[in-house]
Amino acid sequence: MEIFHSLEEIARQNRRSVATVGNFDGVHLAHQELLHRVQQCARQENAASVAVTFDPHPSKVLAPQKAPLLLTPLAVKQKLLAKSGIDRLLILPFTRDFSLWSPEQFVEEVVRALQTSAIVVGENFRFGHRQAGTPAVLQELGQRWNLQVEVLPRISVRHLPVSSSQIRRLLEQGKISLANRLLGRPFSIRNRVEPGRGIGRSQTVPTLNLAPYPERLPAVGVYVTGVRVETSLGARQLRSVTNVGYKPTFGEHALGVETHLLEPWDDEPPNSLEVSFLYRLRDERKFDSAGELKAQIQKDIRRTESYFRRLERFRVAPLLPK
Repeated sequence: MEIFHSLEEIARQNRRSVATVGNFDGVHLAHQELLHRVQQCARQENAASVAVTFDPHPSKVLAPQKAPLLLTPLAVKQKLLAKSGIDRLLILPFTRDFSLWSPEQFVEEVVRALQTSAIVVGENFRFGHRQAGTPAVLQELGQRWNLQVEVLPRISVRHLPVSSSQIRRLLEQGKISLANRLLGRPFSIRNRVEPGRGIGRSQTVPTLNLAPYPERLPAVGVYVTGVRVETSLGARQLRSVTNVGYKPTFGEHALGVETHLLEPWDDEPPNSLEVSFLYRLRDERKFDSAGELKAQIQKDIRRTESYFRRLERFRVAPLLPK
């Protein structure tokens, strides 16, 4: 996948395209359907398939106090879009000046730069100043610019609309399994590993502690997880139990993520981890002693091992990060 950061830069490619436009936070099932349809149309027209997105998220510029925590930071979103098979990604810097573009100006600039013959969007697509552009407006402008516009209907899973905001709500509620269904893969986070206080190793079980994570986390609680660890010999996929919370038994107050590996690890501690959340075991709670917490963690470990045994029995892939 080729990556471009301005309309001027991608215009120099001088090739017709079929495009889709959106924030693509999460690159969930509905986004994947859009991307698949764009690639189909591009192949039919012998054109490049292009995804147009924005950085930062528009809400961080227009209403930072209401901006959502992201499901996929930009680097992760790029990786997922590349895996979709799209030919080109255009990341437009989102500024206040850019937000003032009318729907007409937006379509004119994009069609000219990308030589776009067709565009595919979802039925909830909005664009232009004050989100005045709707699919209906886009279709009207398409007639003016000889632009074919295809609007895909919203898709649902278990009667829930697939959208980034819906997935955020499910994560906030701790409904990780359902959030994963809407994503089409396990929700995961990636961050560097930092030293802890050593309490786990000395009093409960050893853990790897992630640095404070600035974007969306699942609800506070204990989860069955899988981790991807990069080593000098390549990547390893490991089973794990992960706590998202405040460690109230030890009087801590900062939200953190700590992971206990269920498989032996003899190497040096990794610099970073990708943690995939598969199933929610329980709420986090305060215990009267480290011994009581350790006993509960052992129960969590047994339940996690049972979870993975069931996957193996029914030959279900745990969908760990690749």
